[in-house]
Amino acid sequence: MEDRRLRSSFGAAATAYAEHRPDYAPAAVRWALESAPGPRVLDLGAGTGKLSATLVELGADVVAVEPDPAMLTELRRALPAVRALPGSAESIPLPDASLDAVLAGNALHWFDMTVAGEEIARILAPGGILAGLWNVMDDRIDWVSALERVSGSAAIGPRDTLSSWRAATADLLVASTGLDGRFGASEQVEFPHGQRRTADSLVATLATRAGMLVMAEEERDAALGRIRAFLRTRPETAQGEFTLPMLTGVLRVQRR
Repeated sequence: MEDRRLRSSFGAAATAYAEHRPDYAPAAVRWALESAPGPRVLDLGAGTGKLSATLVELGADVVAVEPDPAMLTELRRALPAVRALPGSAESIPLPDASLDAVLAGNALHWFDMTVAGEEIARILAPGGILAGLWNVMDDRIDWVSALERVSGSAAIGPRDTLSSWRAATADLLVASTGLDGRFGASEQVEFPHGQRRTADSLVATLATRAGMLVMAEEERDAALGRIRAFLRTRPETAQGEFTLPMLTGVLRVQRR
């Protein structure tokens, strides 16, 4: 029930999500797709189209599927040329063997892979790629590590930092990779990335995390106030724009 509440929280912040969430490192997306048998790519759980935009820039033939109407509206507004459909990972409105790759940006952990794994296997052509991508903060950097401690897990969770994303995501494909041997072994790789932020826009970014969105307003305001106060005390973040050090992590498997 709590997972469902978190998963369904983003629509209320769709506009802020579109404005503040980062895109994905092009090198990471290229690596995810490098063994795909063709250009037909599904952005599954596409949100407001952050990953779809990178795929379009790389020349992929993109279709997007997103369950939340508000998020889907933002995606269609930002990327009117992309075919964007209502649907979910557990019920994908596309024909059998019609895709060369299925990518999910900061979304794979919300899927019920016992059901979604079957659906993804159904729509992928032989040799097709399934990959999850996550933008994670580089907590090897001192101030980022300190920010994580101040923010708490509602704002910066186990899939949101370099030190923990591999362990937090490694088992997400267990159900799909066990489907009658239809997928090969999984691979995990990280690629350097970054996002230009100010203290205020980083606070706004963290406010779009699911754990923050489901908080009571008073509790959320207090948490965001602590984060804002911390950022204004750090020399790295107190004076105008800075680059938030990130990586895009990729978890990839290939259909046999």
